[in-house]
Amino acid sequence: MDPRTPCLIGIAQRTVREQPGPEPLDLWEEVARAATADARLTAGRLDSIQLVHTDSWQYDSPVGRLAERLGAVPRHRAYSKVSGTAPHLLIGEAAARIAAGEIDSALVAGAEALATRRAYRQAGESVPWSHPAVPKPPYGWERPPHPAALAHGLFMPVHTYAIMETARRAALGLTIEEEMRERGRMMAPMTEVAAANPYAWRRTARTPGELVHGNRFVGWPYTRNTVAVMEVDQAAAVVLASSRLADRLGVPAGRRVYLRGWAYAEDTWEVAARPALGRSEAIGRAAEAAFKRAGLGPDDVHALDLYSCFAIALRQACDAVGLDPLDRRGLTVTGGLPYAGGPASGYVLHSTATMAGLLRAQPGHGLVTGVGMHLTKHAYAVWSTEPGGLPGGLLDAAAPVFVAEEAPIVPAFSGEAVVAGYTVAHGRDGAPERGVLVVDVPSGGRAYAVVARDELLADAESRELVGQVVRVAHDGEVNVATW
Repeated sequence: MDPRTPCLIGIAQRTVREQPGPEPLDLWEEVARAATADARLTAGRLDSIQLVHTDSWQYDSPVGRLAERLGAVPRHRAYSKVSGTAPHLLIGEAAARIAAGEIDSALVAGAEALATRRAYRQAGESVPWSHPAVPKPPYGWERPPHPAALAHGLFMPVHTYAIMETARRAALGLTIEEEMRERGRMMAPMTEVAAANPYAWRRTARTPGELVHGNRFVGWPYTRNTVAVMEVDQAAAVVLASSRLADRLGVPAGRRVYLRGWAYAEDTWEVAARPALGRSEAIGRAAEAAFKRAGLGPDDVHALDLYSCFAIALRQACDAVGLDPLDRRGLTVTGGLPYAGGPASGYVLHSTATMAGLLRAQPGHGLVTGVGMHLTKHAYAVWSTEPGGLPGGLLDAAAPVFVAEEAPIVPAFSGEAVVAGYTVAHGRDGAPERGVLVVDVPSGGRAYAVVARDELLADAESRELVGQVVRVAHDGEVNVATW
Protein backbone atom coordinates (compact mmCIF):
# COMPACT_ATOMS: atom_id res chain seq x y z
CA MET A 1 0.00 0.00 0.00
CA ASP A 2 1.20 3.50 -0.85
CA PRO A 3 2.37 5.18 2.39
CA ARG A 4 0.50 8.32 1.29
CA THR A 5 -2.85 6.50 1.29
CA PRO A 6 -5.21 8.66 3.40
CA CYS A 7 -7.19 7.11 6.22
CA LEU A 8 -9.51 8.42 8.89
CA ILE A 9 -7.98 7.73 12.32
CA GLY A 10 -9.75 10.07 14.74
CA ILE A 11 -13.41 10.87 15.42
CA ALA A 12 -15.35 12.85 18.00
CA GLN A 13 -18.91 14.11 18.51
CA ARG A 14 -20.58 16.31 21.11
CA THR A 15 -24.21 17.21 21.77
CA VAL A 16 -25.04 19.78 24.46
CA ARG A 17 -28.53 19.78 25.90
CA GLU A 18 -28.03 22.16 28.85
CA GLN A 19 -29.03 25.71 27.97
CA PRO A 20 -27.33 28.03 27.53
CA GLY A 21 -24.40 25.96 26.32
CA PRO A 22 -20.87 26.80 25.18
CA GLU A 23 -20.02 28.90 22.16
CA PRO A 24 -18.89 27.32 18.86
CA LEU A 25 -15.20 28.01 19.55
CA ASP A 26 -15.43 26.01 22.78
CA LEU A 27 -17.15 23.17 20.93
CA TRP A 28 -14.55 23.22 18.13
CA GLU A 29 -11.80 22.94 20.72
CA GLU A 30 -13.51 20.14 22.61
CA VAL A 31 -14.10 17.89 19.58
CA ALA A 32 -10.71 18.75 18.09
CA ARG A 33 -8.94 17.62 21.24
CA ALA A 34 -11.08 14.49 21.45
CA ALA A 35 -10.54 13.57 17.80
CA THR A 36 -6.77 14.11 17.92
CA ALA A 37 -6.59 12.06 21.11
CA ASP A 38 -8.57 9.30 19.39
CA ALA A 39 -6.01 9.51 16.56
CA ARG A 40 -3.06 9.34 19.00
CA LEU A 41 -1.93 12.61 17.51
CA THR A 42 -0.96 15.80 19.34
CA ALA A 43 -2.73 18.90 18.08
CA GLY A 44 0.62 20.56 17.45
CA ARG A 45 1.36 17.89 14.86
CA LEU A 46 -1.59 18.87 12.61
CA ASP A 47 -0.57 19.96 9.13
CA SER A 48 -4.05 21.23 8.26
CA ILE A 49 -7.02 22.61 10.20
CA GLN A 50 -10.26 23.01 8.25
CA LEU A 51 -13.52 24.27 9.74
CA VAL A 52 -17.07 24.08 8.46
CA HIS A 53 -18.84 27.44 8.39
CA THR A 54 -20.84 28.07 11.56
CA ASP A 55 -24.16 29.91 11.35
CA SER A 56 -24.10 30.57 15.09
CA TRP A 57 -21.44 33.29 15.24
CA GLN A 58 -19.13 35.23 12.96
CA TYR A 59 -15.60 35.06 14.34
CA ASP A 60 -12.79 37.37 13.28
CA SER A 61 -10.47 34.44 12.52
CA PRO A 62 -12.20 31.08 13.07
CA VAL A 63 -9.31 28.77 12.16
CA GLY A 64 -6.74 31.08 13.72
CA ARG A 65 -8.57 31.20 17.05
CA LEU A 66 -8.91 27.42 17.19
CA ALA A 67 -5.28 26.86 16.21
CA GLU A 68 -4.22 29.26 18.96
CA ARG A 69 -6.22 27.35 21.55
CA LEU A 70 -4.82 24.03 20.39
CA GLY A 71 -1.24 25.25 20.24
CA ALA A 72 -1.12 24.28 16.57
CA VAL A 73 0.64 25.99 13.68
CA PRO A 74 -0.88 24.28 10.61
CA ARG A 75 0.60 25.21 7.27
CA HIS A 76 -2.78 24.70 5.59
CA ARG A 77 -6.00 26.35 6.82
CA ALA A 78 -9.52 26.52 5.40
CA TYR A 79 -12.91 27.84 6.42
CA SER A 80 -15.83 26.69 4.28
CA LYS A 81 -18.76 28.46 2.71
CA VAL A 82 -22.35 27.63 3.67
CA SER A 83 -23.38 24.23 2.29
CA GLY A 84 -24.45 20.80 3.45
CA THR A 85 -21.65 19.40 1.27
CA ALA A 86 -18.99 21.55 2.99
CA PRO A 87 -17.70 18.71 5.23
CA HIS A 88 -17.47 16.39 2.23
CA LEU A 89 -15.54 18.98 0.23
CA LEU A 90 -13.12 19.66 3.08
CA ILE A 91 -12.59 15.95 3.74
CA GLY A 92 -12.11 15.33 0.03
CA GLU A 93 -9.56 18.14 -0.22
CA ALA A 94 -7.69 16.88 2.85
CA ALA A 95 -7.59 13.34 1.47
CA ALA A 96 -6.35 14.61 -1.91
CA ARG A 97 -3.59 16.66 -0.28
CA ILE A 98 -2.51 13.64 1.77
CA ALA A 99 -2.56 11.40 -1.30
CA ALA A 100 -0.45 13.97 -3.18
CA GLY A 101 2.10 14.03 -0.38
CA GLU A 102 1.48 17.69 0.45
CA ILE A 103 0.46 17.04 4.07
CA ASP A 104 0.43 14.09 6.47
CA SER A 105 -2.51 15.01 8.73
CA ALA A 106 -5.66 17.12 8.76
CA LEU A 107 -8.42 18.01 11.21
CA VAL A 108 -11.88 18.81 9.87
CA ALA A 109 -14.33 20.12 12.47
CA GLY A 110 -17.72 21.76 12.69
CA ALA A 111 -19.84 23.21 15.49
CA GLU A 112 -23.17 24.95 15.93
CA ALA A 113 -24.75 26.49 19.03
CA LEU A 114 -28.04 27.65 17.51
CA ALA A 115 -30.08 26.26 20.41
CA THR A 116 -28.02 28.39 22.78
CA ARG A 117 -28.53 31.44 20.58
CA ARG A 118 -32.27 30.83 20.76
CA ALA A 119 -32.08 30.52 24.56
CA TYR A 120 -30.34 33.89 24.84
CA ARG A 121 -32.81 35.45 22.40
CA GLN A 122 -35.80 34.13 24.33
CA ALA A 123 -34.30 35.50 27.56
CA GLY A 124 -33.85 38.91 25.93
CA GLU A 125 -30.08 38.74 26.37
CA SER A 126 -27.20 39.38 23.97
CA VAL A 127 -24.94 36.47 23.06
CA PRO A 128 -21.73 36.92 25.12
CA TRP A 129 -19.34 35.12 22.80
CA SER A 130 -15.74 35.90 21.98
CA HIS A 131 -13.77 37.37 19.08
CA PRO A 132 -16.61 38.77 16.94
CA ALA A 133 -15.82 39.82 13.40
CA VAL A 134 -15.92 43.60 13.12
CA PRO A 135 -17.40 44.55 10.77
CA LYS A 136 -19.47 41.46 10.11
CA PRO A 137 -18.56 39.85 6.79
CA PRO A 138 -21.26 39.05 4.24
CA TYR A 139 -23.15 35.81 4.80
CA GLY A 140 -21.18 32.85 3.49
CA TRP A 141 -23.27 32.04 0.42
CA GLU A 142 -21.37 30.33 -2.35
CA ARG A 143 -23.88 31.96 -4.63
CA PRO A 144 -26.79 34.22 -3.56
CA PRO A 145 -30.36 33.39 -4.58
CA HIS A 146 -31.65 34.49 -7.99
CA PRO A 147 -33.30 37.95 -7.83
CA ALA A 148 -36.57 36.47 -9.15
CA ALA A 149 -36.59 33.86 -6.37
CA LEU A 150 -35.92 36.54 -3.73
CA ALA A 151 -38.65 38.77 -5.13
CA HIS A 152 -41.14 35.92 -4.70
CA GLY A 153 -39.92 35.10 -1.19
CA LEU A 154 -38.43 31.79 -2.28
CA PHE A 155 -35.09 31.22 -0.57
CA MET A 156 -35.85 28.98 2.42
CA PRO A 157 -35.08 25.29 1.76
CA VAL A 158 -38.29 24.22 3.48
CA HIS A 159 -40.13 25.82 0.56
CA THR A 160 -37.81 25.02 -2.36
CA TYR A 161 -37.54 21.35 -1.40
CA ALA A 162 -41.32 21.14 -0.94
CA ILE A 163 -41.81 22.41 -4.49
CA MET A 164 -39.63 19.58 -5.79
CA GLU A 165 -41.54 17.12 -3.61
CA THR A 166 -44.87 18.05 -5.17
CA ALA A 167 -43.37 17.74 -8.65
CA ARG A 168 -42.15 14.21 -7.91
CA ARG A 169 -45.48 13.28 -6.34
CA ALA A 170 -47.38 14.36 -9.43
CA ALA A 171 -44.93 12.66 -11.82
CA LEU A 172 -45.49 9.35 -10.01
CA GLY A 173 -49.26 9.81 -9.90
CA LEU A 174 -49.41 9.65 -6.10
CA THR A 175 -52.23 11.28 -4.20
CA ILE A 176 -51.46 13.79 -1.46
CA GLU A 177 -52.31 11.23 1.22
CA GLU A 178 -50.26 8.49 -0.46
CA GLU A 179 -47.16 10.71 -0.56
CA MET A 180 -47.56 11.61 3.12
CA ARG A 181 -48.14 8.00 4.12
CA GLU A 182 -45.04 6.84 2.22
CA ARG A 183 -43.01 9.67 3.77
CA GLY A 184 -44.04 8.55 7.24
CA ARG A 185 -43.14 4.92 6.50
CA MET A 186 -39.72 5.97 5.13
CA MET A 187 -38.82 8.27 8.02
CA ALA A 188 -40.23 6.41 11.05
CA PRO A 189 -37.31 3.92 11.06
CA MET A 190 -34.96 6.91 11.18
CA THR A 191 -36.49 7.99 14.49
CA GLU A 192 -35.69 4.55 15.89
CA VAL A 193 -32.04 4.94 14.88
CA ALA A 194 -31.96 8.39 16.52
CA ALA A 195 -33.52 6.99 19.69
CA ALA A 196 -30.51 4.66 20.02
CA ASN A 197 -27.93 7.34 19.15
CA PRO A 198 -26.50 9.05 22.27
CA TYR A 199 -25.58 12.13 20.20
CA ALA A 200 -29.02 12.57 18.61
CA TRP A 201 -30.98 15.73 19.35
CA ARG A 202 -34.40 14.09 19.23
CA ARG A 203 -34.32 10.64 20.82
CA THR A 204 -37.97 9.61 20.62
CA ALA A 205 -39.14 6.87 18.25
CA ARG A 206 -42.22 7.91 16.25
CA THR A 207 -44.82 6.06 14.24
CA PRO A 208 -45.43 6.98 10.59
CA GLY A 209 -48.74 8.58 11.52
CA GLU A 210 -47.17 10.74 14.22
CA LEU A 211 -44.69 12.15 11.73
CA VAL A 212 -47.14 13.30 9.08
CA HIS A 213 -50.32 13.93 11.08
CA GLY A 214 -50.95 15.75 14.32
CA ASN A 215 -48.15 18.31 13.91
CA ARG A 216 -48.16 21.57 12.01
CA PHE A 217 -47.18 22.12 8.42
CA VAL A 218 -44.15 24.31 7.76
CA GLY A 219 -43.78 24.30 3.98
CA TRP A 220 -46.76 22.24 2.80
CA PRO A 221 -46.78 19.25 2.35
CA TYR A 222 -43.94 19.03 4.89
CA THR A 223 -44.76 18.77 8.56
CA ARG A 224 -42.47 19.99 11.31
CA ASN A 225 -41.59 16.41 12.31
CA THR A 226 -40.29 15.47 8.85
CA VAL A 227 -37.79 18.30 8.23
CA ALA A 228 -34.29 19.01 9.49
CA VAL A 229 -33.98 20.54 12.95
CA MET A 230 -31.28 23.24 12.78
CA GLU A 231 -31.48 24.85 16.22
CA VAL A 232 -29.16 22.39 17.93
CA ASP A 233 -25.93 22.56 19.91
CA GLN A 234 -23.72 19.97 18.26
CA ALA A 235 -20.13 19.52 17.14
CA ALA A 236 -18.08 16.84 15.42
CA ALA A 237 -14.55 16.37 14.13
CA VAL A 238 -12.52 13.86 12.16
CA VAL A 239 -8.77 13.45 11.74
CA LEU A 240 -7.26 12.11 8.53
CA ALA A 241 -3.67 11.02 8.12
CA SER A 242 -1.40 9.26 5.69
CA SER A 243 -0.93 5.54 6.27
CA ARG A 244 2.74 6.31 6.92
CA LEU A 245 1.85 8.63 9.79
CA ALA A 246 -0.78 6.22 11.10
CA ASP A 247 1.95 3.57 11.26
CA ARG A 248 4.26 5.92 13.18
CA LEU A 249 1.48 6.75 15.61
CA GLY A 250 0.78 3.07 16.20
CA VAL A 251 -2.86 3.29 15.07
CA PRO A 252 -4.12 -0.32 14.81
CA ALA A 253 -5.34 -1.46 11.41
CA GLY A 254 -8.81 -2.04 12.85
CA ARG A 255 -9.17 1.65 13.71
CA ARG A 256 -8.39 2.96 10.24
CA VAL A 257 -11.16 3.79 7.77
CA TYR A 258 -10.27 4.55 4.16
CA LEU A 259 -11.92 6.91 1.72
CA ARG A 260 -12.21 4.44 -1.16
CA GLY A 261 -14.27 6.61 -3.52
CA TRP A 262 -15.45 10.22 -3.62
CA ALA A 263 -17.36 12.24 -6.21
CA TYR A 264 -19.21 15.52 -6.59
CA ALA A 265 -21.89 16.66 -9.06
CA GLU A 266 -24.21 19.64 -9.47
CA ASP A 267 -27.82 20.20 -10.33
CA THR A 268 -28.95 23.74 -11.12
CA TRP A 269 -28.62 26.42 -8.44
CA GLU A 270 -32.18 27.65 -8.92
CA VAL A 271 -35.18 25.39 -8.42
CA ALA A 272 -37.05 26.81 -11.40
CA ALA A 273 -34.03 26.16 -13.64
CA ARG A 274 -34.04 22.39 -13.08
CA PRO A 275 -34.93 20.48 -16.26
CA ALA A 276 -37.08 18.09 -14.20
CA LEU A 277 -38.19 19.32 -10.79
CA GLY A 278 -38.86 15.89 -9.35
CA ARG A 279 -35.69 14.01 -10.20
CA SER A 280 -31.91 14.46 -10.38
CA GLU A 281 -29.44 13.22 -12.95
CA ALA A 282 -26.56 14.71 -10.93
CA ILE A 283 -27.17 12.36 -7.99
CA GLY A 284 -26.92 9.30 -10.18
CA ARG A 285 -23.73 10.59 -11.80
CA ALA A 286 -22.10 11.34 -8.42
CA ALA A 287 -23.03 7.92 -7.04
CA GLU A 288 -21.83 6.13 -10.17
CA ALA A 289 -18.45 7.90 -10.11
CA ALA A 290 -17.91 7.37 -6.37
CA PHE A 291 -18.62 3.66 -6.57
CA LYS A 292 -16.49 3.27 -9.71
CA ARG A 293 -13.56 4.99 -8.02
CA ALA A 294 -14.08 2.78 -4.96
CA GLY A 295 -14.21 -0.39 -7.04
CA LEU A 296 -17.48 -1.27 -5.33
CA GLY A 297 -21.21 -1.16 -5.98
CA PRO A 298 -24.29 -0.15 -3.96
CA ASP A 299 -24.89 -3.78 -2.94
CA ASP A 300 -21.39 -4.00 -1.44
CA VAL A 301 -21.98 -1.45 1.32
CA HIS A 302 -23.55 -2.67 4.52
CA ALA A 303 -24.36 0.76 5.96
CA LEU A 304 -25.87 3.90 4.42
CA ASP A 305 -26.33 7.49 5.44
CA LEU A 306 -28.25 9.44 2.83
CA TYR A 307 -28.56 13.18 3.43
CA SER A 308 -32.04 13.69 4.82
CA CYS A 309 -32.75 17.39 5.30
CA PHE A 310 -36.08 16.81 3.55
CA ALA A 311 -37.83 13.74 2.22
CA ILE A 312 -37.23 14.70 -1.41
CA ALA A 313 -33.46 14.51 -0.83
CA LEU A 314 -33.84 10.92 0.35
CA ARG A 315 -36.27 10.04 -2.41
CA GLN A 316 -34.24 11.48 -5.26
CA ALA A 317 -31.18 9.65 -3.96
CA CYS A 318 -33.10 6.37 -3.77
CA ASP A 319 -34.53 6.95 -7.24
CA ALA A 320 -31.13 7.73 -8.77
CA VAL A 321 -29.16 4.95 -7.07
CA GLY A 322 -31.90 2.31 -7.28
CA LEU A 323 -32.45 1.94 -3.55
CA ASP A 324 -35.68 0.94 -1.85
CA PRO A 325 -36.67 3.67 0.66
CA LEU A 326 -37.38 0.80 3.05
CA ASP A 327 -34.00 -0.85 2.39
CA ARG A 328 -33.21 -3.37 5.12
CA ARG A 329 -29.90 -1.56 5.79
CA GLY A 330 -31.76 1.62 6.67
CA LEU A 331 -31.14 5.04 5.17
CA THR A 332 -29.17 6.51 8.09
CA VAL A 333 -26.66 5.56 10.76
CA THR A 334 -27.35 8.64 12.92
CA GLY A 335 -31.11 9.12 12.64
CA GLY A 336 -30.77 11.84 10.02
CA LEU A 337 -31.10 15.61 10.08
CA PRO A 338 -34.72 15.72 11.33
CA TYR A 339 -33.97 13.54 14.39
CA ALA A 340 -30.23 13.22 15.04
CA GLY A 341 -29.95 16.94 14.31
CA GLY A 342 -29.15 19.15 11.34
CA PRO A 343 -26.45 21.57 12.55
CA ALA A 344 -26.54 23.93 9.54
CA SER A 345 -23.63 22.99 7.25
CA GLY A 346 -22.07 20.46 9.62
CA TYR A 347 -24.24 17.33 9.56
CA VAL A 348 -21.95 15.25 7.32
CA LEU A 349 -19.21 15.38 9.95
CA HIS A 350 -21.63 13.60 12.31
CA SER A 351 -22.64 11.02 9.73
CA THR A 352 -19.00 10.44 8.78
CA ALA A 353 -17.87 10.06 12.40
CA THR A 354 -20.77 7.71 13.13
CA MET A 355 -20.06 5.67 10.01
CA ALA A 356 -16.38 5.41 10.92
CA GLY A 357 -17.27 4.17 14.40
CA LEU A 358 -19.67 1.62 12.93
CA LEU A 359 -17.06 0.34 10.46
CA ARG A 360 -14.49 0.03 13.21
CA ALA A 361 -16.93 -2.21 15.06
CA GLN A 362 -18.11 -4.08 11.96
CA PRO A 363 -15.52 -4.07 9.15
CA GLY A 364 -16.82 -3.48 5.65
CA HIS A 365 -17.97 -0.61 3.46
CA GLY A 366 -20.31 2.34 4.01
CA LEU A 367 -21.82 5.17 1.96
CA VAL A 368 -22.17 8.73 3.25
CA THR A 369 -23.82 11.38 1.07
CA GLY A 370 -24.22 15.12 1.29
CA VAL A 371 -26.52 17.71 -0.27
CA GLY A 372 -25.93 21.44 -0.59
CA MET A 373 -28.09 24.45 -1.27
CA HIS A 374 -31.45 23.71 -2.95
CA LEU A 375 -30.67 20.11 -3.85
CA THR A 376 -27.96 21.63 -6.02
CA LYS A 377 -24.75 20.04 -4.79
CA HIS A 378 -24.26 16.31 -4.33
CA ALA A 379 -21.24 14.63 -2.75
CA TYR A 380 -20.85 10.87 -2.36
CA ALA A 381 -18.18 9.19 -0.23
CA VAL A 382 -17.55 5.46 0.01
CA TRP A 383 -15.71 4.55 3.22
CA SER A 384 -14.12 1.18 3.90
CA THR A 385 -11.96 -0.70 6.37
CA GLU A 386 -10.13 -2.08 3.34
CA PRO A 387 -7.84 0.20 1.30
CA GLY A 388 -8.33 0.06 -2.43
CA GLY A 389 -10.11 1.76 -5.29
CA LEU A 390 -8.75 3.29 -8.46
CA PRO A 391 -5.12 4.50 -8.22
CA GLY A 392 -5.12 8.29 -7.94
CA GLY A 393 -8.91 8.32 -7.69
CA LEU A 394 -8.90 11.02 -4.99
CA LEU A 395 -6.54 13.45 -6.69
CA ASP A 396 -9.07 14.84 -9.18
CA ALA A 397 -12.22 14.05 -7.23
CA ALA A 398 -13.12 17.68 -6.47
CA ALA A 399 -13.92 18.39 -10.13
CA PRO A 400 -17.67 17.91 -10.76
CA VAL A 401 -18.42 14.73 -12.66
CA PHE A 402 -21.63 16.33 -13.96
CA VAL A 403 -23.17 19.80 -14.11
CA ALA A 404 -26.83 20.07 -15.14
CA GLU A 405 -27.98 22.40 -17.88
CA GLU A 406 -30.30 25.19 -16.81
CA ALA A 407 -33.80 25.90 -18.05
CA PRO A 408 -34.29 29.66 -18.58
CA ILE A 409 -36.03 31.65 -15.82
CA VAL A 410 -38.50 34.37 -16.84
CA PRO A 411 -38.47 36.98 -14.02
CA ALA A 412 -41.66 38.84 -15.06
CA PHE A 413 -44.48 37.00 -16.80
CA SER A 414 -48.14 37.57 -17.58
CA GLY A 415 -50.38 35.05 -19.27
CA GLU A 416 -51.41 31.42 -18.93
CA ALA A 417 -48.93 28.93 -17.50
CA VAL A 418 -48.89 25.36 -16.17
CA VAL A 419 -47.93 24.53 -12.59
CA ALA A 420 -44.75 22.40 -12.45
CA GLY A 421 -44.39 22.37 -8.65
CA TYR A 422 -45.66 24.32 -5.66
CA THR A 423 -45.79 24.78 -1.91
CA VAL A 424 -47.82 26.66 0.67
CA ALA A 425 -45.81 28.45 3.34
CA HIS A 426 -47.23 28.17 6.87
CA GLY A 427 -46.56 30.44 9.83
CA ARG A 428 -45.54 29.41 13.34
CA ASP A 429 -49.21 29.31 14.30
CA GLY A 430 -49.73 26.61 11.67
CA ALA A 431 -51.89 28.77 9.40
CA PRO A 432 -51.22 28.98 5.64
CA GLU A 433 -49.70 32.34 4.66
CA ARG A 434 -48.89 32.28 0.96
CA GLY A 435 -48.34 29.94 -1.93
CA VAL A 436 -45.32 29.83 -4.22
CA LEU A 437 -45.47 28.18 -7.63
CA VAL A 438 -42.95 27.22 -10.27
CA VAL A 439 -44.76 27.34 -13.60
CA ASP A 440 -43.96 26.32 -17.15
CA VAL A 441 -44.50 29.24 -19.52
CA PRO A 442 -45.28 28.98 -23.26
CA SER A 443 -41.80 30.17 -24.28
CA GLY A 444 -40.31 27.00 -22.82
CA GLY A 445 -38.87 28.67 -19.73
CA ARG A 446 -40.02 28.77 -16.13
CA ALA A 447 -41.36 31.49 -13.86
CA TYR A 448 -42.13 31.91 -10.17
CA ALA A 449 -45.54 33.07 -8.99
CA VAL A 450 -47.19 33.72 -5.64
CA VAL A 451 -50.69 32.84 -4.47
CA ALA A 452 -52.31 35.12 -1.91
CA ARG A 453 -56.05 34.37 -1.82
CA ASP A 454 -57.09 32.19 1.13
CA GLU A 455 -59.54 30.10 -0.88
CA LEU A 456 -56.84 29.30 -3.45
CA LEU A 457 -54.39 28.26 -0.72
CA ALA A 458 -57.01 25.90 0.70
CA ASP A 459 -57.68 24.53 -2.77
CA ALA A 460 -53.97 23.97 -3.43
CA GLU A 461 -53.69 21.85 -0.27
CA SER A 462 -56.83 19.85 -1.01
CA ARG A 463 -55.90 18.44 -4.44
CA GLU A 464 -53.09 18.07 -6.94
CA LEU A 465 -52.24 21.44 -8.42
CA VAL A 466 -49.33 20.28 -10.61
CA GLY A 467 -50.53 20.33 -14.21
CA GLN A 468 -53.16 22.99 -13.48
CA VAL A 469 -53.39 25.86 -15.95
CA VAL A 470 -53.20 29.14 -14.03
CA ARG A 471 -53.50 32.80 -14.94
CA VAL A 472 -50.39 34.81 -14.07
CA ALA A 473 -50.22 38.59 -13.90
CA HIS A 474 -47.12 40.61 -13.08
CA ASP A 475 -48.09 43.39 -10.66
CA GLY A 476 -44.91 45.40 -11.07
CA GLU A 477 -43.06 43.51 -8.36
CA VAL A 478 -44.03 39.84 -8.49
CA ASN A 479 -45.98 37.35 -10.59
CA VAL A 480 -49.37 36.60 -9.02
CA ALA A 481 -51.24 33.42 -9.91
CA THR A 482 -54.99 32.75 -9.83
CA TRP A 483 -57.27 30.06 -11.22
